[in-house]
Amino acid sequence: MLNPIRNRRHAIAEINVVPYIDVMLVLLVVFMVAAPLLTQGVKIDLPKESANPIKTQEDLTIVTVKADGSYWLRRGSQKAQPIAWPALQSQMSELMRASPTMQVLVEGDQQVAYREVIHLMSLLQKTGVEHLGLVTDPQVTPLSTQ
Repeated sequence: MLNPIRNRRHAIAEINVVPYIDVMLVLLVVFMVAAPLLTQGVKIDLPKESANPIKTQEDLTIVTVKADGSYWLRRGSQKAQPIAWPALQSQMSELMRASPTMQVLVEGDQQVAYREVIHLMSLLQKTGVEHLGLVTDPQVTPLSTQ
């Protein structure tokens, strides 16, 4: 007759880590793919004190996005001229080659979608603009808390 105590199976006190390694590798791949997507952005030089206006240079360029989606380019004291999107990229590239430290300001109508302004700022960054500012109306009062 068999002894019931001898035939009882004993629990194995080892941890099987193979499934954990698989999960870790999957998470590693997910984070490697997701990390570059989280770091995209547009680099701009903001004034150090938000209360004071920024000091502009002599060779100032202003790019304007109007409510109708048209782009305008003004260089120095010249009158603003309408410019098409492909021409804006080539024109800004030429200006940046001629004056790499040129300061560029972006004006956007309040009716323009935020993505259009970011799209413009991205284009300016690709053309080599390092000193970029945003133009706002100093008359606007801050939002009141309700």
